[in-house]
Amino acid sequence: MALKQQQPASPGSDGDERKRKRKLSNRESARRSRIRKQQHLDELIAQEQKMLEENKKLREMIDGASQLYLNFASENNVLRAQVSELTDRLRSLNSVLQIASEVSGFAFDIPDIPDTLLEPWQLPCPVHPIPASVDMFQY
Repeated sequence: MALKQQQPASPGSDGDERKRKRKLSNRESARRSRIRKQQHLDELIAQEQKMLEENKKLREMIDGASQLYLNFASENNVLRAQVSELTDRLRSLNSVLQIASEVSGFAFDIPDIPDTLLEPWQLPCPVHPIPASVDMFQY
């Protein structure tokens, strides 16, 4: 009985199988890469939205603080004008007292005007300006 000898597989079919597996593997790898890329893009978009919201809140806070500053600066200007006016009135009254003292011969105690009233722009605590530019609030 003659043994039937197995024929070796054709050399081309083994290489074709490897090519097919390699193509399939490459396609799967490309698919995973696209998925990762899309996930990264989604994360960046979410991060952008979060930053835009935070930026909006910060701008609102800056606008509120700027408005408060303007209100306080305006009120401060009014108070300084009042101090100046009252200081002038005090000087006038002191002059009247001085004249009355000289005419009547009675000595009146005329207090000195405090330096802070003479120079209302000199505050006990110096104000440090906050530098800002128009461009810093634009996006």
